[in-house]
Amino acid sequence: MAIQLLAGLLIILIGAELFTNAIEWLGFRLGLSEGTVGNLLAAVGTALPESIVPLVAFLTGNPESMHIGIGAILGAPFMLGTLAMFVTGFAAWLLKGRCSGQKNMQVEAERICIDLRYFMIMYLIALSAAFLPQWCRPVAVIILFLGYLFYGWTALHTGQALSGEGLHPLYFSRQSRPSFFLIILQLVLGLGAIAGGARYFVNGIEYAAHLYGIHPLVLSMIIAPLATELPEKFNSVIWVAHGKDRLALGNITGAMVFQSTMIPAMGILLSEWRFNLAACLSSGILLCTVGGLYGAIRKRKCVSIRALICCGTGYLFFLTAILWSILS
Repeated sequence: MAIQLLAGLLIILIGAELFTNAIEWLGFRLGLSEGTVGNLLAAVGTALPESIVPLVAFLTGNPESMHIGIGAILGAPFMLGTLAMFVTGFAAWLLKGRCSGQKNMQVEAERICIDLRYFMIMYLIALSAAFLPQWCRPVAVIILFLGYLFYGWTALHTGQALSGEGLHPLYFSRQSRPSFFLIILQLVLGLGAIAGGARYFVNGIEYAAHLYGIHPLVLSMIIAPLATELPEKFNSVIWVAHGKDRLALGNITGAMVFQSTMIPAMGILLSEWRFNLAACLSSGILLCTVGGLYGAIRKRKCVSIRALICCGTGYLFFLTAILWSILS
């Protein structure tokens, strides 16, 4: 079991390195902006593993799978807004703050605020659909779908074009200007390794959960999203290590917007879209955490490393509450 978990992590890490390297080269060769690469291409690409989990759960049709699917949908943005922010902030402190005393991420604070504000609005719309009559739910789906299209359009015009300065050579090529074929090949293989490694890791955790008798709620809302969100975490840490903070945070906030629009829209259409107490608790904690981060950024006009690290308290609080309810 331990070997399977370590192997899954290693595969995801290798895939994330190949993916981030290829996606930067693709953005550079196409003359795309940082917003397009970080908030759209990288965010959607690495969000595919966690998109598959609820889809498979819903297609099975049984009530337990429906519960797991909804839990996975709500758990994915929860992990990004709490744990992924913490990991990114901690990586920035470890790689920059501790050595050079850097206290802030080198990003456009206003752009991050726009992403967080957009996420909270779309997420609230998705949550409110659970309390609407059945005939009103298609309207919420249309709003979420159009909302993401609008977000994608704005992201296309955000940030400067990617620069080739400091760009690591493509792993699949020794040429200074690799061909599109090699870039796409490395991109697809990297994405495949991420998806395959995440699935392998999830299988190992599912086996451990059943072996030790862990409640399915923990599996659906904590364990499965924890594993499938590893791509975003690894990608962001890699970009922080390379000094590309805009891509690091854009990867997370872009994935959060995608998972508050397109994935919940799928859940609204394919399931009853009803929440239990744990789902409501996680959603409330997430909105408070993201709202606190948004307020801190608006107040200081910058994205502080400390504020990102503090997002981890939301995850810790929810985990403590779940464990307390299981043990009591």
